[in-house]
Amino acid sequence: MKKKWVSLLLVLAVALTLFGCDSGTPAESSQPSDTTGGAAEATPISIDKSLLGNPIAGFDGDGELAYGGDPSVLVVDDTVYLYVGHDTSTTDAYVMPEYLCYSTTDLVTWNYEGVVLSTSDVSWADNNSAWAGQVARHYDAESGQDMYYFYYCSWNSQDGGRQSIGVAVSDSPTGTFVDIGSALIMGSFTTDETSTWNDIDPTLWIETDDSGEEHRYLAWGNSKLYMCELNEDMVSVKDIDGDGQVTFGTDVVSQKLPSVYTEGPYLYRRQDENGNYYGDYYLFYASSWREYLAYSTCDDLMEGDWIYGDQVMYPTATSNTNHPAVFDFQGNTYMIYHNGSLDGGSGYRRVACIEQIEFESDGTVTYIQETATGVSGTYSTITSLNGDALAHAAFNNSASDTAYPYTDIALGSGLEKTSEEDTWWEIVPGKADTENEYYVSLESYNKAGLYITCGDGTVVLCQNHDSTMAELQTFQTCTGLAGEGVSFESVTYPGMYLTLSGGAATLTDGSDTAACTFQIAAVPTE
Repeated sequence: MKKKWVSLLLVLAVALTLFGCDSGTPAESSQPSDTTGGAAEATPISIDKSLLGNPIAGFDGDGELAYGGDPSVLVVDDTVYLYVGHDTSTTDAYVMPEYLCYSTTDLVTWNYEGVVLSTSDVSWADNNSAWAGQVARHYDAESGQDMYYFYYCSWNSQDGGRQSIGVAVSDSPTGTFVDIGSALIMGSFTTDETSTWNDIDPTLWIETDDSGEEHRYLAWGNSKLYMCELNEDMVSVKDIDGDGQVTFGTDVVSQKLPSVYTEGPYLYRRQDENGNYYGDYYLFYASSWREYLAYSTCDDLMEGDWIYGDQVMYPTATSNTNHPAVFDFQGNTYMIYHNGSLDGGSGYRRVACIEQIEFESDGTVTYIQETATGVSGTYSTITSLNGDALAHAAFNNSASDTAYPYTDIALGSGLEKTSEEDTWWEIVPGKADTENEYYVSLESYNKAGLYITCGDGTVVLCQNHDSTMAELQTFQTCTGLAGEGVSFESVTYPGMYLTLSGGAATLTDGSDTAACTFQIAAVPTE
């Protein structure tokens, strides 16, 4: 499903319209001829929809689908640049031929910047293995300007097929980046390796210490975490002990992390109101399997001991992996991560999403809920005239691969252990035809990528994992069959309406008008 990328003027218009429709009152619109459902007549109407929210990427310059995972972020002045590896796989395997870039100045409207680096242009890299990378900006004294350095990883044909860390350079954050000609860190260099993919997922941190010395830290690793400093040229490793050669174990160190560390490290440090760094360093990372996100802290990047913090995000509802990217922008802290919430998505066809991060006074990171709405979407409750709130059954995303994809989660009201968030829904343009103003799809707020899906007289919460369910996940919105509010008519089964009665959600012919007439109320946000 394509997201609509709108101007700030349209965002304001949507917000004003939504304010007037909290009780399920339809937005003003032209109305076509009547349709009949069972015991009642209904007229199609247009209601307000969430046009923004997650995912924030997943499209190319033509607005077509473009999966991409392993996000990283670079903030340059008032612009945030997002980089992802382009997922082109049609099977359960990784196929990533290139890196894509997006940009934004408000975290709401994201612009496609194109391909910034293709593995086919890297002499030592596998042509379909654009694994995780991160871009850093650094002043280059020789050219007298800021340059941009893309640290990334791929299978290295020059090093026995091991994963290695490379670096490519550009004079623009949107590329094109040009590889330096050989890997910066070859997998064979880190001689304590336990697999051929220990050397993946580079992350950067650059800052000046109290004495005025600049440090350029590079970290990476799967199962292990490696750390080194870079020279001022940004394309070579610093000889810290000054013996004339870079040595693993001395200049490049293997650091001890909690046993739950898996991959996807991302370095971060907090800033005060003046933009000065303070406190411990944070390492956010993917943990265990299926991957949840966690963090650890230390007080010295090269020599400090990492202290485990906590989990910050459970495994997502649609992807087996995850990858954090944490950054500050306009006074707040955010995390971009990936899931498989687009149609046809999975751990091999991923998409970037965003949430805001909050810290307790002691520096503890609060739990981050994966959501369908992110930082700019809207979500609502859907309540029948009988007073029943539509909800999905409560469940924790499983650590077992066999539980996925989720295709038959129960819907109803008063379900056991259902939380308030299980009653929140993002109402988006209908998947069957996003241009049809009377069509909507109903996505779970806290199980992003799972939609209310129609069967023959049934409705369940389901992921469109095989891209065949767009019509089954689309409703036509009509005047409420009970004379107020709104009713949801199945596009696949005309004349059958979403119904909430006796604690169960079903499709019926609309005879019980109160059970299939709903009030929509926007959930207030802080």
